Amino acid sequence: MQRRRFLAGMSGLALSGVAAGAATVAGAAELRGPDVIFVPTPNAIVAAMLRLAAVTKSDTVYDLGCGDGRIVITAAQRYGAHGVGIDIDPDRIAEAAGNVHQARVGDLVKIINADLFEADISEATVVTLYLLTELNRKVRPKLLRELRPGTRVVSHAFSMGGDWEPERRENVEGTTVYLWRIPPRKG
Repeated sequence: MQRRRFLAGMSGLALSGVAAGAATVAGAAELRGPDVIFVPTPNAIVAAMLRLAAVTKSDTVYDLGCGDGRIVITAAQRYGAHGVGIDIDPDRIAEAAGNVHQARVGDLVKIINADLFEADISEATVVTLYLLTELNRKVRPKLLRELRPGTRVVSHAFSMGGDWEPERRENVEGTTVYLWRIPPRKG
């Protein structure tokens, strides 16, 4: 079992000690380190990712490697969507939780300190990524296994490799944004 920090919960949970990062679920092992360094997604690309995924109020947007939380916060603010940000880095979790609190979207957004390769993502209707192509390839089997057919997957800058072509791609400020849909299950 892994230590997970559940912050800015869906039920308007008050953040105690926002500056320090707040509540911790006790009794679990430490998480491994991040796979990539944190580089914030520019706001124009966040907007394009959410637009390309056609996010609505009925969606639950999961951001795998959420960093400062800007994608799930924007999904909540602009579209009224629920959001779940998952990150392995406790510093990013503290920052994202503070941003959720400051944006007053704690009733819609939950931030979780977890390994994205092990977290339950089955409730997502939209998944956003800003990982490397090799990590997208690594997470792809999990996406195909855990997500319902029709779930939209949007990636900032990195593809899934050549054998899963995106449904759409769009150039935004010199960066490619990719969109895939989870296909129907075979069998």
